[in-house]
Amino acid sequence: MRLDGKTAIVTGAASGFGAGIARKFIAEGARVMIADINAEAAAAMAAELGTAAIPLAVDVADEASVQLMAETALSAFGHLDILVNNAGVTHMPTPLEEVSEEDFDRVLAVNVKSVYLTARALVPHMKGRGAGAILNVASTAGVSPRPNLNWYNASKGWMITATKTMAVELAPHGVRVNAINPVAGETPLLKSFMGEDTPEVRAKFLSTIPIGRFSTPEDMGNAACFLCSDEAGMVTGVAMEVDGGRCI
Repeated sequence: MRLDGKTAIVTGAASGFGAGIARKFIAEGARVMIADINAEAAAAMAAELGTAAIPLAVDVADEASVQLMAETALSAFGHLDILVNNAGVTHMPTPLEEVSEEDFDRVLAVNVKSVYLTARALVPHMKGRGAGAILNVASTAGVSPRPNLNWYNASKGWMITATKTMAVELAPHGVRVNAINPVAGETPLLKSFMGEDTPEVRAKFLSTIPIGRFSTPEDMGNAACFLCSDEAGMVTGVAMEVDGGRCI
């Protein structure tokens, strides 16, 4: 029970990596807010996980929605120990100059602006307590970019840099900030990353991962649990690759 008594918000927690992180946190003793733009899916996930989970419909790119998330979590939990910025979107594989302005704005709003908004809403609380752990779910795309995912790659590179600068600034206040870099996994975004989901495309993608499989929600949950636990008390500013060797 490495997170016994801890409280957490996980954004995008109704599916994919976020669901894996929420499951692991609850299994390790935490109470978790399942924050997701899909209210129905959030409620279903919370029902599956039991009384330690609280669902909330949240648009992480909207300031009022993020503020409500913070207020609801603090009201329910009394305090917040862990914030996981997991919610993310991508654009379809497209030549960089052909990505629509609408898609560009959406990627930047969900992948970049959300980190700023959650920090504004919750960092003052963590500073006040002199403790906290923030985890940003970035991507191997921010380390080893793939063609035709240019603006998604850039948004995740931004997240890695944001993680490091947040870590430096918040360390004196007792707040640790880390990131994990998954490779593509069995999540709702997989088809978008690959362009199409066929055995041939999967085989080609898997050939770039030395361990020979996709990341799983369980992989992310295990890494997130360590980085957000007291065991990682000396770890901050790290962008941990959980990618089966993809970035070597």
